[in-house]
Amino acid sequence: MGADFVVDASPVGPGIGDDLEVRTTGRRTFHHHDFDAGTLAAARTGRSVSVCLPARDEQATVGAIVTSVRRALVADAGGVDLVDEVVVVDDGSVDDTAAVAEAAGARVIAAGPAGGGKGQALQVAVAESRGDLLVFLDADVENFRAHFVTGLLGPLFADDDVALVKGFYERPVDGAASGGGRVTELVARPVIDLLFPRLAGVRQPLAGESAAPRSVLEKTGLDPDYGIEIGLLVDVADRFGVETIAQVDLGVRIHRNRPLAELRHEATDVLRAALSRTSALPLGADESRYR
Repeated sequence: MGADFVVDASPVGPGIGDDLEVRTTGRRTFHHHDFDAGTLAAARTGRSVSVCLPARDEQATVGAIVTSVRRALVADAGGVDLVDEVVVVDDGSVDDTAAVAEAAGARVIAAGPAGGGKGQALQVAVAESRGDLLVFLDADVENFRAHFVTGLLGPLFADDDVALVKGFYERPVDGAASGGGRVTELVARPVIDLLFPRLAGVRQPLAGESAAPRSVLEKTGLDPDYGIEIGLLVDVADRFGVETIAQVDLGVRIHRNRPLAELRHEATDVLRAALSRTSALPLGADESRYR
């Protein structure tokens, strides 16, 4: 079915990734417009799809996201027959996240110990969901549209060799059209430039919007906490090759931007997950926690 899809082979913009684009992503850079929900539904040939959201105190946005996915992409909710289930893993919310998600039609699962972290929540999602293909979404997106899901699924349907799909997008902040993603720019990208330069062409390595076959996730595992994104990216590249990683332009993503002081924990998790995959983990660090 490859003829039905158009690959965006143009460079992704100035910077270190330009000269690495071919060997980093194999030119597997797409736009969400390349994939039509009806075409994907007709082509899934028996493969089941689970959409999974880790959520902690996201009652303001999680219901609209679940509703959007179901109405557009779940057959029994009036959408095309592309998604089989929407799973929300409640990570110790103290608000009405679980009730709102369930009312919108999601299957809600408790993550385990309250506040176990994003990685733990997604570990639960993998264990409890039923899909052959899993789409991960963040639950705090304010302008969510169903093309987030079709964009992420498209490369998996277009090429059976694709092991991981990462979303990328513009991230408005403080009234500016871009500028979000502070942990990405100040921690993740410098770490990749220095330690994993073959991945420098990946636009947003910490994007919470991603998709992968279950078989891939079972072979790589998932880090706890916020180390999950960079850990999975490096592990897939190591085990399956950087050429199996695709990325998709999802347009604009608007979400709650946290104060700088709240980002230290995330930045530490990202750095530790990266260092644990090198010989540079500091002496005395609890490496086993991040495996």
